[in-house]
Amino acid sequence: MRTCSFAVVIAALTALPAIAGDWPGWRGPARNGISSETGLNWQWPADGPEVLWKASVGTGFSCVAVAGGRAYTMGNRDETDAVYCLDAETGKELWKHSYVCGLDPKAYEGGPMATPAIEGGRVYTLSKFGHCFCLNAETGAVIWSAKFEPPIRTEADYQAWWGFAGSILIAGDRLILPVGTAGLGLDKLTGRPLWDNGPGYSGYSSPVQFEMNGQPCFAFVSGHEIVAANIADGQVRWKIPWKTTWDQNASDVIVQDKRLFVSSGHGVGCGLFDLSTNPPTLLWRNKNMKTYLSNCVLWQGSLYGFDDKELQCLDWRTGEVRWTSPRLGLGSLILAEGKLIVLQENGTLRIVEATPEAYRSLAEAKTLTGRCWSAPSLADGCLYLRNATGDVLCLDLRKWKAR
Repeated sequence: MRTCSFAVVIAALTALPAIAGDWPGWRGPARNGISSETGLNWQWPADGPEVLWKASVGTGFSCVAVAGGRAYTMGNRDETDAVYCLDAETGKELWKHSYVCGLDPKAYEGGPMATPAIEGGRVYTLSKFGHCFCLNAETGAVIWSAKFEPPIRTEADYQAWWGFAGSILIAGDRLILPVGTAGLGLDKLTGRPLWDNGPGYSGYSSPVQFEMNGQPCFAFVSGHEIVAANIADGQVRWKIPWKTTWDQNASDVIVQDKRLFVSSGHGVGCGLFDLSTNPPTLLWRNKNMKTYLSNCVLWQGSLYGFDDKELQCLDWRTGEVRWTSPRLGLGSLILAEGKLIVLQENGTLRIVEATPEAYRSLAEAKTLTGRCWSAPSLADGCLYLRNATGDVLCLDLRKWKAR
């Protein structure tokens, strides 16, 4: 077992009520970028949806997680990270937990990249340098903390590594962290290490849960390969080589119907694997989807995502391109009511119909300035956006507000 510093602090927990429209962590309630909310308002004025509030949380790329009427995200100021808890309706700061952590900009602004995960009155976070916290969701008090060492031994290691970026997966009674080449597991209530697959480059994707022969498993893309392991004991089930320049595998895998989709940028492309065989069998591979930073969304047999700087639709079964947008720049997307909610890196918010027939942009509005690489979040009819410098917007998509 790899050693890590570890601390536990007794803190009273008050479980916050769950709301049907919560977005409690990375990529939403099902961790697939899809919202089940309905009755949203897509009829906007020229300047876009009404802005309910604005906040400033410091530099970083952490998305906004929303649970129990509160919004959580992370940022960095003056070489200090902070986990923020804001009132989801007003943006008022309710609490902030800070700790010393380097900004570490490298061809981008720097700061924390993982998104908080909220469950059972607790908030779980991971910094780019391995600070892991379990915080009381109501008060911000530390319940337990741990520190995992980055895979840095030499100056070359440092230059090649961009920080821990994957978000924590809550799986039953444990946490799965994208740390090391095949992850590690912690007891979610105490932070006690349960298993550890050893040090190494973890890549920048987040773990995704699925079942293999009735066994709860997870998969993510490390620096050099796609890895699947048991959630219970961390036993590695298989590895598939997946090499990218700078080890920049940033997009999550998508698993459905015993198929696994993977995509990376830097000219690598994408592929679909059959998980009913061991090791998985490659069904197709091409360069039709090269996700540099963001994740695809799978909806009704079609994959939607950013092929470098163009939004694109692929057939899930064959990998064939169904349509390509005009050049939009890098961007990220989620889906609600059969519509893609797209945030372009220049801060333009765009609504695109999620259909394989053709690219159809339904609405657009300029919402933020600066670099926007963090994916939108949608909770209880409100859309949360942020940029790299830490400007957070809450936009009202509730239909009853439409006039």
